[in-house]
Amino acid sequence: MKKTVFFILITIAALSCKQKSDEVTHKHTNALIHETSPYLLQHAHNPVNWEAWSPEVLEKAQKEDKLLLISIGYAACHWCHVMEKECFEDEQVAEIMNEHFINIKIDREERPDVDQIYMDAIQMISGQGGWPLNIVALPDGRPFWGATYVPKDNWIKSLEQLAELYQKDKPRITQYASDLANGLQAINLVENDKDSELYSLEQLDSAVQHWTQYFDTYLGGHKRAPKFMMPNNWGFLLHYATAVDKPEIMEFVDTTLTRMAYGGVYDHVGGGFSRYAVDVKWHVPHFEKMLYDNGQLTSLYAKAYAVTKNNLYKDVVTETIAFVQEELLDESGGFHSSLDADSLDENEKLEEGAYYVWTKEELTRLLKDDFGLFQAYFNIDSYGHWEEENYVLIRDKSDEEIAEKFQMTVPELRAKINENLVLLKKERNKRSRPRLDDKILTSWNGLMLKGLVDAYRYVGNEDYLDLALKNAAFIEREMIKEDGSLYRNHKEGKSSINAFLDDYATVIDAYFSLYEVTFDEKWLDLAKSLLDYSKAHFFDGASEMFFYTSDEDQSLIRRTIEVDDNVISSSNSMMAINLYKFHKLYPDEIYGTLSTQMLKNVQKDFDRRAQGFSNWLHLVLFQNQNFYEIAVLGEDYQLMGQQISKEYVPNSVLVGSPKDSSLELLKNRTVPEKTLAYVCIEGACKLPVTSTEKALEQL
Repeated sequence: MKKTVFFILITIAALSCKQKSDEVTHKHTNALIHETSPYLLQHAHNPVNWEAWSPEVLEKAQKEDKLLLISIGYAACHWCHVMEKECFEDEQVAEIMNEHFINIKIDREERPDVDQIYMDAIQMISGQGGWPLNIVALPDGRPFWGATYVPKDNWIKSLEQLAELYQKDKPRITQYASDLANGLQAINLVENDKDSELYSLEQLDSAVQHWTQYFDTYLGGHKRAPKFMMPNNWGFLLHYATAVDKPEIMEFVDTTLTRMAYGGVYDHVGGGFSRYAVDVKWHVPHFEKMLYDNGQLTSLYAKAYAVTKNNLYKDVVTETIAFVQEELLDESGGFHSSLDADSLDENEKLEEGAYYVWTKEELTRLLKDDFGLFQAYFNIDSYGHWEEENYVLIRDKSDEEIAEKFQMTVPELRAKINENLVLLKKERNKRSRPRLDDKILTSWNGLMLKGLVDAYRYVGNEDYLDLALKNAAFIEREMIKEDGSLYRNHKEGKSSINAFLDDYATVIDAYFSLYEVTFDEKWLDLAKSLLDYSKAHFFDGASEMFFYTSDEDQSLIRRTIEVDDNVISSSNSMMAINLYKFHKLYPDEIYGTLSTQMLKNVQKDFDRRAQGFSNWLHLVLFQNQNFYEIAVLGEDYQLMGQQISKEYVPNSVLVGSPKDSSLELLKNRTVPEKTLAYVCIEGACKLPVTSTEKALEQL
């Protein structure tokens, strides 16, 4: 007993010392210290009295009649760090902010619902947006001023003027905020279009033709800088090119995927993609590496490999998954969110890209006699030069071209380059690493899970399926609540935010795809349960679209309806495709009717801006061409299903079982001692066949 008491006293003393030590280390600590988001925790020791977004904070602002200063960013954001250093760590700035405002810090990745509204607001106010996103709003949350990155002196001047204006001319400010709030409601309206005919193939051809004027046919992507990867754009064009036999579109997709894989935006040393390139040739990235990009690009390159059998695409899949597994995989089976753009350079100064770039002197010293070959391969010359003495590795020639120049075989070249890259990775690991955003987000894990499933499906590595099953089990165990709803976030065993529509849409898609490669109905049942929950709690009967937020969440200025496909496809387009596929397995439900109506509601915008609705355009192909339900039954159903699924057939769903099952497509079709494949359209099936080849012929 005495030992126990003594141990407790020692522990208390140690904790007390630690607390005093923290107080000495950190002059300031604010309410963000209680959050789990790495981005919010980065600001927990600012002198600004930051609060996290909550109904209680909004009530406090209204009670005290103080303006809200809402600052939104994310952990991997370079300019967010710059503004923190210049403004939010400055005591003079903090004094002004604390005196006149209730200051709220938001991690946009945790609270995209809030970010969407205020991003729309700043674009209405200034015509442009970005992060950090800084908004000044009335105590009830209605915005009236906004800016992105602002230098210290301008920031102080702006805040003082806004505070003074609110005191002297509150009616004018209130009227402007009211008008802006009405505008935010208006731009979010989606008309329920019952009367239009469905978009035709002829209209789709015309829309894609209009889109081609923006194609960069030499360097890939669109004719502009910066260049984002836009996996939903190239994913649709891959589907379109193969579905309607457009070799010129397929050539453009190949050019884009090749140039992206050759570019500095791809990490040749460690695998994986950065978020975007600042130039037209995919050379210098914004060095942050996000889970959502790498999940989607894994899917895209796996599908492109299935179509082309281009080993470059297979290598990208392999190396990207290796990066995600090494850098972002949590021991729980979930995936962390991102790596920061910034890291400490050799002078212990935080610099963007410091971890990734090389000097010619370094490379010459490390590679010795191999430098000449490496220099030619990765353009350690004017083409690959970035700034100061730094180079970002970039390719512009195929292995065959380089091998011929150096009188080597391609395998010899590849072996030598891989040997060099292993050496550079070992050297790079000695550097200060970029900071990790270790929160786990449901939707981004859904995208990565789908990437792993597609990689297993088309590349065929069993390890990818094992990793996918661990991640799927993590989502089931940690992110699905007892009532069937989802959490948005997870870190160190804690989840605190209700999920949004994209969380449901991505997990439904990933679980459905996991069922197609395992035929384990558990994943299909979970996906259907999440789909039905979404229909009950997110569906808007007036527009027949889905709100981004659940009816069980706090009401903001508006309930957003997200329809534009961006770097990540819109939650409504993903949900419409989910509904369409589930209709094929559950024809008695209303899934198909909902999906068709959703497509009608947005199709008026396809003509002028197809690239902004590229994920929706899959549905146009589904609706205008045969869509197949493929059922495999019999003892060898797994093997035959695996062989069929290796083929890129986007206009299909695949089900399988050793014997009859409760699924409509698997009822009353078993033939003893035979494994049969049934190819069906809307439940009407062709004669069953006994081989993969014959089944594929029927498609």
